[in-house]
Amino acid sequence: MTQPAKILVVFGTRPEAIKLFPVVRALQADPRFTPVVCVSAQHRQMLDQVLEIAGIKPDHDLNLMKPDQTLDGLTAALLTELGKVMDIEQPARVIVQGDTATAMAGALAAYYRKIPVDHVEAGLRSGNIYHPWPEEVNRKIIGTIASLHLAPTQVAAGKLLAEQVDPARVHVTGNTVIDALKWVQTRIFAKPSLAGDLADLETLFAGRRIIGVTSHRRENFGDGMVNIAEAIRRIAQRQDVAVIFPVHLNPNVRAVMSKALGLLSNVALIEPLDYPHFVRLLTIAEIMLTDSGGVQEEAPALGKPVLVMRETTERPEGVAAGTAKLVGTDVTRIVTEIFTLLDDKAAYEAMARAHNPFGDGQSARRIVELIGNEIGH
Repeated sequence: MTQPAKILVVFGTRPEAIKLFPVVRALQADPRFTPVVCVSAQHRQMLDQVLEIAGIKPDHDLNLMKPDQTLDGLTAALLTELGKVMDIEQPARVIVQGDTATAMAGALAAYYRKIPVDHVEAGLRSGNIYHPWPEEVNRKIIGTIASLHLAPTQVAAGKLLAEQVDPARVHVTGNTVIDALKWVQTRIFAKPSLAGDLADLETLFAGRRIIGVTSHRRENFGDGMVNIAEAIRRIAQRQDVAVIFPVHLNPNVRAVMSKALGLLSNVALIEPLDYPHFVRLLTIAEIMLTDSGGVQEEAPALGKPVLVMRETTERPEGVAAGTAKLVGTDVTRIVTEIFTLLDDKAAYEAMARAHNPFGDGQSARRIVELIGNEIGH
């Protein structure tokens, strides 16, 4: 009997964990594979929350997060430590996801050992190497190395083909975030207490229209973050509105938001949410205001319009489909677009009912089959 192929799955941040736990679970359930999970802990606390809900215990935990670490220092540590894990495990293939420093360094370390790399969520491009920064270049580096390009959408696949990637190496799988969302929704339905900590806020804001906010992008630090805070302050002047804002741990976000919004009775600045509670926020929110990539995929799956506080997006499918709209960080633009959605039912319905282009919840299954084809099992 053929020995199961060892597959090293590398990730380090909460978004990667959310998008890769369905793949890890699918590999665990398939006798053709022995998955080995290595986490860098580029995000420590938020990563652990996802691992716990998904029931995944890492085989290697590098615990590399340090206060105020530089990107070059982090990258050097990642490359060295991930390389050591690969030398120990000798995997047949390495899986990375998305655009983080962990994903890029994992792909590079695998390349140095001539281990094939499978890139989940391949092909996202904004066309601007400084927006999102440094993620755009991380993706391009991984794209140069990858053996399998597992694109979430036809648009992403088209970007890879335009870069002369071999069409036989590009596969449209859908986005695994929809797999994760559906799995967690089922868990919450069976056990509501998993997302019960928002109940007090739901009671406090009963009768108000909830706007969910997330903001953490590096390119918005400084003036952009100040503008976002001012826009939220103006939105919160409406008596029919409440804002729930899980505030990122980065002091570049926290200090600005606390100063501008900390005393407003209808703005809840709360600690970052674990994944079940974040899914609950998506469920109760009427609109999501975000500079995050993942929210652009998740919110439309629940019929929630997304206003994206960025100048560019590497997920143009949502904008094209009408589920998302780019609003940048201009205060007036953000406020105007929010008020339009609150006051114009037709405008709201057009976004809420638009088709979500990001997947059907079967992406992990497709990815595992494609990897199986590669190893000949």
